[in-house]
Amino acid sequence: MQRHALGQFVRAHRERLSPAAAGLPVGQRRRTPGLRREEVAQLCGVSTTWYTWIEQGRDVSISPQALGRLAMAFGLSRAERAYLFEMAGKRDPEGGEIPGPAALPHALFGVVAAIAAPAYLLDATWTVRAWNPPASRLFAGWLDRDADRNLLRYIFLDPAARSLINGWQERARRVVAELRADYGTKSNDPDMRGLIEDLGSRSALFARLWEEQAVLGREGGERTFNHPGDGFLRYSQSTFILAARPDLKLVVLTKAGESAAADPSLGEPS
Repeated sequence: MQRHALGQFVRAHRERLSPAAAGLPVGQRRRTPGLRREEVAQLCGVSTTWYTWIEQGRDVSISPQALGRLAMAFGLSRAERAYLFEMAGKRDPEGGEIPGPAALPHALFGVVAAIAAPAYLLDATWTVRAWNPPASRLFAGWLDRDADRNLLRYIFLDPAARSLINGWQERARRVVAELRADYGTKSNDPDMRGLIEDLGSRSALFARLWEEQAVLGREGGERTFNHPGDGFLRYSQSTFILAARPDLKLVVLTKAGESAAADPSLGEPS
């Protein structure tokens, strides 16, 4: 399964990369998008056969050095590079390992509750494990009632999400790319695989976006909502990875403008 996912990912990036972007002559009109397999092999210093076998999902030996050259040839981002190495089952010499999951510390519930702004805690499969009253009010129709707490199922399967989240379709596209980055480290997790299969079977949009093979790291930024009771709301979202539990993400939404008054000595959130 991982070899197949690796092949799909590599092929998608090959087809997106133009000859000009790769520093190759454009030449005559091409019948297929992007680069040819032999051109990628040339850029990476490997044989065309070896590269072709990777795209085909065959069981071939791949060195970290060859993967690094492949990542450089495609111009992969940090999140995309991490996904590439994870799918290949190799450790990136430029990266680090992520510890495995553990029981959710009970103290985290108190931490989330003490935050004045809307805040919630996501686990590795994007299920909300803890949230505070401001988050419950903001996500009216979801966190304020007994429902599936998975953020992705809410975004793609709950009609209320389309009304609440301003720019819903673009936000949906981005979270799928962020999910694929997480999938790079959890591809063997049956819960993660089950979530993706479930969403793919129930949402045509999710299935299409998942096939795009986009990978993005989770970032903060402006988030706007059309709240049924409070009207138009604008927030700045910050996502924090817990030092001792990198599989957990603390998401905090501060009202636009409030973050500017923060202590400048503090580091930038992700």
